[in-house]
Amino acid sequence: MTDLAPDRLRDDTLLLVPDVTLTPDGPLDLHAVVVRDGRFHDVGPVERIVRAHPSLTPVRLRGHVLMPGFVDTHHHLTQSLGGALAFGEPSEIFRRVWVPLERALDEESAYVAAKLAALESLRGGFTTVAESGTRAMVDAEVVASAARDAGVRCVLGLVCNDAWDGTGEDADPRAVLAGAERHLARYGSDDLVHPSLAVSVPEAATARTLAATAALAAEAGAVVQIHVNEHLVAVERSLVRHGARPLEHLHQVGALGPQLLAAHATLLTPGEITLLADSGAAVSYNPVASAWKGNAVAPATTFAERGIRFGLGTDGTRGDGFRLADAAEFAQRLTYGLASGDSSCGAGWTWLERATAGGADAAGLGRLTGRVAAGAAADFLLVDLRGPEMQPSWDLPWELVRRGNRDQLTAVFVEGRLRLWRGWPPDWDGPALVRRAAELGPRVVRRAQVTRAHPTSVLARERAGATGPAGTRDRTATPVPKAPRAQATAPGKAPVPTPGTVPAPVTAPAPVTSPTSAVGPTAATVPASATEPAPARRTPRAQQAQAQLAQAQQAQAQQAQRAQAQQVEAQQAQREGCRR
Repeated sequence: MTDLAPDRLRDDTLLLVPDVTLTPDGPLDLHAVVVRDGRFHDVGPVERIVRAHPSLTPVRLRGHVLMPGFVDTHHHLTQSLGGALAFGEPSEIFRRVWVPLERALDEESAYVAAKLAALESLRGGFTTVAESGTRAMVDAEVVASAARDAGVRCVLGLVCNDAWDGTGEDADPRAVLAGAERHLARYGSDDLVHPSLAVSVPEAATARTLAATAALAAEAGAVVQIHVNEHLVAVERSLVRHGARPLEHLHQVGALGPQLLAAHATLLTPGEITLLADSGAAVSYNPVASAWKGNAVAPATTFAERGIRFGLGTDGTRGDGFRLADAAEFAQRLTYGLASGDSSCGAGWTWLERATAGGADAAGLGRLTGRVAAGAAADFLLVDLRGPEMQPSWDLPWELVRRGNRDQLTAVFVEGRLRLWRGWPPDWDGPALVRRAAELGPRVVRRAQVTRAHPTSVLARERAGATGPAGTRDRTATPVPKAPRAQATAPGKAPVPTPGTVPAPVTAPAPVTSPTSAVGPTAATVPASATEPAPARRTPRAQQAQAQLAQAQQAQAQQAQRAQAQQVEAQQAQREGCRR
């Protein structure tokens, strides 16, 4: 047997012998797998596998677990250039941030954004992502090509909106449904891209189109991805418009069934939970999205108890499968477990299974991927268990959920091919893609005219005044330097925008590149005249004035607090006098 090396993992047929194999029956020692033609050809005890395949040289994977790749059941690949623009923003950010951003994408920037997100997903252990449909005015093949070129499996949604929802115009239902049929046929035999239909929210499609897309998807064995019961305002709009909550409305029009992949589903009544259970619909439980921008956390432990199909989704927040599984358990523990005294909240195996096999089933690929078993697609991870986080090992599923991280990923395989080796693709230039995304991002954001409710955290800190421990003003704090927006900044020094504008990102340093380059198709760049003037630097007098203003505001707030305290004391004294 030989030591692990990337060149040994490029063969068309592989016999892999890890320390542990994570199978549907749990973690098993002394097991091996044979990978051939993109599938797990054989899985079983090492002795039997080696005897059955004498022509193959076993590749010993010391200190590694071979486990299924993670499945992201809800993603927006073409939103990756926005990054932190949505951080700290109130709900329904798609109206103010994501739709304008996607509408500003051209072919090249849409391709680069999608491939950047796919690369991040692979780096986080995701071998499959469910893309819920882009609003970019480009052909779906642009996104399909990006996923295919990156090497990730993609459930590719096509948006089938035909009703006004505040983000676009009405569309001809006949044209929408004709496009849906073409999309389902176009990718029916693709190895990595699997067609899906999508509706942004139930109110974005007519009742006829909701029912028709459900029927088309069911007939094709595909899923329809819809954001459902995510935000309180959307639930209330549905009640006003249809007299029913969003999930109830889908049920009433005949769009609730096994073909539905409902994203979020956080604000559910007991009756709606029953509708999900009875219909066979699946849910993408997106815990990080709930924490970052949601109104509630989906009752996933109840889903598991009621037999409701569900997987885990990032919603494009953070492409790390280990941290997603941890967040899934953590959110249930905080939201439901503490109040009920449930210390386990499904235990580690629940979240590991929902991040893999359960996610594949929810995304309509349950027969294809999500498990290490003979006949399944060879979408798997090699995870190094020799670090301090995982030793000594007592309960591997729990340890992978709570202590695993993407730094432990040695290799990622999709369809039997090595797609990632120690964080970077071995056969195309990942660093070059990252650099191109850093160049395109500011141009796209300027065209998009994104609207944010809050300033950046850097600007908010400036407005509030730098503070030290216990809220006291830190007079040693150095003012944040401002760099011209149109120029590259030094690593770690981000430009500070003027109020109401969107900041330019920090320019990424150039990492070591791989031998080949495959960033993607080219397109015309934005002319130099499109860049904005650099913000003026603040003078020492202006800094002093700002400091004095902050001190005055602080003194005013303290005076108001003292006045309020005196008023409370006077009221208490008056009540005491009345009692006497």
